[in-house]
Amino acid sequence: MLFARIVSGATVNKSTSFSSDYATARLRFRHAANCLGWTLEPHSIGCLGPNGEDLTIDVAWSENGSPERTLVISSGVHGVEGFFGSAVQLAMLEQWATRGAPSVRCVFLHGLNPYGFSWLRRFDENNVDPNRNFLLEGEQYQGAPVGYAELNGLLNPRRPPSRWNPFFIKALLAIARHGMPALRQSIAAGQYEFPQGLFFGGAGPTQMQQLLHRHLARWLRGSRSVVHLDFHTGLGRSSACKLLIDYPLTTSARAHLTDWFGADSIEACDSDGISYDARGGLGRWCVSRRLASEYLFACAEFGTFGPIKVLAGLRAENHAHHWGAPGSASTVHLKQELKELFCPSDERWRLNVLNQSLRLVSQAVDGLNQS
Repeated sequence: MLFARIVSGATVNKSTSFSSDYATARLRFRHAANCLGWTLEPHSIGCLGPNGEDLTIDVAWSENGSPERTLVISSGVHGVEGFFGSAVQLAMLEQWATRGAPSVRCVFLHGLNPYGFSWLRRFDENNVDPNRNFLLEGEQYQGAPVGYAELNGLLNPRRPPSRWNPFFIKALLAIARHGMPALRQSIAAGQYEFPQGLFFGGAGPTQMQQLLHRHLARWLRGSRSVVHLDFHTGLGRSSACKLLIDYPLTTSARAHLTDWFGADSIEACDSDGISYDARGGLGRWCVSRRLASEYLFACAEFGTFGPIKVLAGLRAENHAHHWGAPGSASTVHLKQELKELFCPSDERWRLNVLNQSLRLVSQAVDGLNQS
């Protein structure tokens, strides 16, 4: 337990782990994994980035930890959120290079949506929200939440962007009419009928899902206990963290999550908190595959800005992506705004969320060592 005692007190006082772009983040991640002697496995998605670079999902894992206990850290499911998740992974790898790696096996999934990461989108190369794409066997890529079709004209206007944008006024009217919880559920739960729309879950498995379907069992082979932290931003109070659970918890799983992270840190999708009941989440899919006797998955969600501002940014970028001029100053500006919404440049925010994340990883390692 020496590692846990050391890392629990470890903090960072500079946000140097944050990278300026996807290509830099990928290079730094690979270098840090190589410095630890980890096995590194890149998987190309067959797309190119803004500078013609190959886009890859990079997986790195340790060979020296106990294979029965596995820590999984994933980043970039929602593309542009990868700036934060990659920073967490890089900070951990750099600390372990000097302080010693944990005695559990570690698997890091970096930039799971490299297209969105590189092109500053939350969605993938087919406009799919990957965290709405992981449907279970027998579920159909069909349907939309009640109320989404009514809101589609507001969320996904089919015309070139203009300076006149009354979205905020219309959004406030919709909140007054439906209430924020119901509106959030209608908009963000996942839809499969509007391919150019927000929160589109796709017409079939994405490359991300296919990759994990083929390889996750191999990366976790021999695991008895798995703790999987998937890092996200954009939901909740600024810099505050919640561990969101999108699957039914067993009694033992709930006890472990509560003991290791604290009862106030956990939020189920059916609670009255910041989350909502979404279809096609990665966590429910991972747990359903029964790759370990106990697979604890939590979406580590860190708040940035208010929900209307975040939704407005998503809408504006999606609108420009489909109907604006590619590469125009306005489109580039909206994509940079989206990056700021999901990875604020404020130094205090970055240090706060980074140190909270390091503490979460330390708590996860402690929990695995006790299991």
